[in-house]
Amino acid sequence: MVGITTTIPLEIPLAAGESILDLNNLFVNHETPQELIDKAEMAGFPRNTCGWIKGIYGAIQNFDIRKVISVTEGDCSNTRALMEVLSSQGIKIIPFAYPFEHSEKALAGQIHSLAEQFQVDTAQIGQAKKHLDLIREKIHEIDRMTWQEDRVTGRENHYFQVCSSDMNGDLDRFSLEIDSFLAEAGQRQPLKEDLRLAYVGVPPIFPDLYPALEKLGARVVFNETQRQFTMPFPTADIVDQYLHYTYPYGIFFRLEDIKKELEKRRIDGVIHYVQSFCFRQIEDIVLRKNLSLPVLTLEGDQPAPLDARSLIRIECFLEMLRAAKGAS
Repeated sequence: MVGITTTIPLEIPLAAGESILDLNNLFVNHETPQELIDKAEMAGFPRNTCGWIKGIYGAIQNFDIRKVISVTEGDCSNTRALMEVLSSQGIKIIPFAYPFEHSEKALAGQIHSLAEQFQVDTAQIGQAKKHLDLIREKIHEIDRMTWQEDRVTGRENHYFQVCSSDMNGDLDRFSLEIDSFLAEAGQRQPLKEDLRLAYVGVPPIFPDLYPALEKLGARVVFNETQRQFTMPFPTADIVDQYLHYTYPYGIFFRLEDIKKELEKRRIDGVIHYVQSFCFRQIEDIVLRKNLSLPVLTLEGDQPAPLDARSLIRIECFLEMLRAAKGAS
């Protein structure tokens, strides 16, 4: 198995016949994810390090992952130090970067370097892209059924989109799971929540966020970063595909996509999730300044259910949205 620290050009290791596991998913879906964080802290990781970084480290140790593709630019600022720790333990590190300058030439160089690491050529990568795109198209249909037909919950939308980062480690089995879900969801009656929400930011560390919102009569119909994992823009080649992928390239590039989707999906309010001790918390300032809709910023640290304070803040935010909607 090859672990990945975030979404990478999946086509390349798959073309080489590798099995890929997103270490974030391995961590947060573990039966007791807090134990993985404890492993990292016992190894010396500071308390004020991002929970995802510690969870990734714990997952690598727990599942004995010996090879990791690490995104050293365009993701978490702590990843480089994490890779240094892992390298000192004999784990093979394969670096990959989304260059800050966001240019075709710079990204093509990174993709070429990764392809050389796995000894695959353009034709093999193109074939892998075709296979992946067929699965991604079906996840795009789940997304459409979420916001346009109201047949899919926010949690279901989140699940299938976030799993597209590694296709659950098995493309064919994941594709069959999607087919089964589409057939079942297509028979549902439309959902009736009165508030339509957008979720922006990294995927939540809270396991119960989506059910809590739906219990309160609101539903997430736009998961920003998770949708980006599905490569939602049609592209002919792999370089163009990952140039359009917004997550690694800063808040202003992300905002272009966010604003379009907020209008298209008829959003009432935005939940911006930020992870404790993450540099992306600062981006909340820019996001609030550039969005015309009400924004609730939620901060998470450990993989645990929503705390009472966060639940109260959510309830107040939804009541405010209802009042504004009624007034208009």
